[in-house]
Amino acid sequence: MTARISLGLVGARGHVGAELIKLVAAHPRFELAFVSSRERAGQPLAEHEPAYAGDLRYVNLDAAAAAGQGADAPVLALPNGMAAPFVAELDVRAPRTVVVDLSADYRFDDRWHYGLPELTRASAPGATRISNPGCYATAMQLAIAPMCQALAGPVQCFGVSGYSGAGTSASDKNDPVKLRDNLMPYSLTGHVHEREVTRQLGHAVEFMPHVAPHFRGITLTANLHLASAHTPDTVKLAYDRLYGSEPLVRVLDDAPWVSRIAGKHHAEVGGFTLSADGRRLVVVSTLDNLLKGAATQALQNLNLAFGLPETMGIPT
Repeated sequence: MTARISLGLVGARGHVGAELIKLVAAHPRFELAFVSSRERAGQPLAEHEPAYAGDLRYVNLDAAAAAGQGADAPVLALPNGMAAPFVAELDVRAPRTVVVDLSADYRFDDRWHYGLPELTRASAPGATRISNPGCYATAMQLAIAPMCQALAGPVQCFGVSGYSGAGTSASDKNDPVKLRDNLMPYSLTGHVHEREVTRQLGHAVEFMPHVAPHFRGITLTANLHLASAHTPDTVKLAYDRLYGSEPLVRVLDDAPWVSRIAGKHHAEVGGFTLSADGRRLVVVSTLDNLLKGAATQALQNLNLAFGLPETMGIPT
């Protein structure tokens, strides 16, 4: 019998935690060892996540207790700025244990593997500290990466996300009443995903995020200035070369629609439009911010960390 691999989830109440629980519940090798949530401590997991059929209950674990559970892979799905105590305890108690952090806390730390498999898969083997990319950052990098060597000047990215990206704590950015018939701009310079993508691609990116009234899904429009003239054929070839064999990235001729990506585990890139002189390219990418932008990508990274097929347990 093939041994099961145990995962612990810290921050299980959030939208991403819920999606990850569904994926793990259906995974042939992974199982949940614990789910930690302060607000739901003591409650049966199955009451909130019907996809899970076991008798596990939510617990409220501090950093030391979480590190002491002995899970093969703790997953941290906490808000930005809260992962450090858990990582510190795991570094002492379980230094060889695989840890996946879904926050931005370690995306700028060279000691951590940055897990965007389509672009960083080659450095994944042996990694035990894995930083999951941001949702917007994933959409931006997938849109820009095939043309990265052809760029001249900063790339401008206009992003629109469903309000699930603002988390579960009440704010203007996840208030359906305030968002109705509205598009809410925020953090128009210096957003963490702007810095993240600039660092990962080694090229300046300027990002302008917005929140829309829909619940899930990102539309990202990237404006690329090119050093030399390109044709539609050379552009399409660049994207097909990088993503043609990728199971979770689809290259389209037309611009993808966010309404078609909600609930899906892949990203879509398309709508390639060149200026008359061939030196400006506009690209559109879409993905579900809770899935390929978070939980699905975490499962890709976990599969890679344990030597499993990358898409095991991911509906494709």
